[in-house]
Amino acid sequence: MRVRNSLRSAKTRDKDCRIVRRKGRVYIINKKNPRYKVRQG
Repeated sequence: MRVRNSLRSAKTRDKDCRIVRRKGRVYIINKKNPRYKVRQG
């Protein structure tokens, strides 16, 4: 999982990416391609 300060570029990489907010952090998860996991914060 990568930590980024901007998630906009990470979100557009794949159409299955979802933005999820958990415990004050923003995550991008992708069920079909898990290597797109990103965390912010």
